Amino acid sequence: MSTVVRHTPGTLSWVDLMTPDFEGALKFYGSLFGWAFDVGPPEFHHYTTCKLGGRSAAGLSKRPEGAEFPPVWSVYFDGEDVGQIAASVRANGGQIMMEPMTVGDFGRMLVAVDPTGAVFGVWEPKNHTGAQAVEEPGAMVWHEVNTRDHKKAADFYARVFGLEARKLDVPGVEYMTLHKGQKTVGGVLQMNDHWPADIPPHWMTYFAVADLDASLAKVAELGGKVCVPPFATPYGRQSVVTDPWGATFTLMTPARLPSQSAG
Repeated sequence: MSTVVRHTPGTLSWVDLMTPDFEGALKFYGSLFGWAFDVGPPEFHHYTTCKLGGRSAAGLSKRPEGAEFPPVWSVYFDGEDVGQIAASVRANGGQIMMEPMTVGDFGRMLVAVDPTGAVFGVWEPKNHTGAQAVEEPGAMVWHEVNTRDHKKAADFYARVFGLEARKLDVPGVEYMTLHKGQKTVGGVLQMNDHWPADIPPHWMTYFAVADLDASLAKVAELGGKVCVPPFATPYGRQSVVTDPWGATFTLMTPARLPSQSAG
C-alpha cells in the first residue's frame, strides 16, 4: 500500500461519477470496494470523496435534476495549466465542453471532447492533487479510451499531453498505449464491428479487485449487472460491469500489482 502525493502532469489522476441515486451509489460502491465517504459541503453540491484506507480514491456526486447525460465514470488528466491545455485541445481538433473554471481552493478544471468523440476532463491541482490510492484493490488501476479511430485519438492525446503513443502487438486487436517517460498512462482501443453501433467513443476506468469472481457476485447482489463475462488477458482477469443506474466500469484482478510486490 502506497500513497500518491502528486501525479505527473499528462497522466490520469482522478475519476468521478455523477449518479441519479446518491445514497444508493454510496451503498453500492461502499460495499463493493470498501470505500468510506467524505461528503462535501452544500456550496460544492456535496461532492463526495471516496476513501480507501483514509486516502482519496475517487469522487462521487448526485447528477443534477433534469440532466440529459447518462451516469458515467469520468476521467481527468493532471495538467499544470488548464488554460494552455484548452488552447491545445482546440488546436488539435478537440472541443471544450466546459471552459476552465476554478473549484475553490481545490484546483481548476475543464471538460473536453477529443476529435473522435470521447469526453475527458483535465484537473490542475491545488489542494486536491488527485487519487492518493491507486493500483491496489478498491482503487483505479487502468484507463483506456474506446474509439472508432484509435490512431487519431492516440495522436490527439500525445500532442495535447506530451505523450508517446506505441502500438501494442495483440493478435486481432488494434490497440495503442500512451506513455509519459517511463510511466504507461493508458490505452487506446479501436472499436471494431463487434461493438454495437449505438455505443459512442468513451473512456473506460478499471478498478482493481483482489478476487474477481467474488466481486462479480457482489455486483449482482447489489443490483448491478455483468455486461462482459470474466476473461483472461496477459495482464490479469477482467470483466465489464454496470452499477444499478447504468454507469459502466471494468473490474480487474491484475496479474501483478505494485502493492503486492511490497508484501
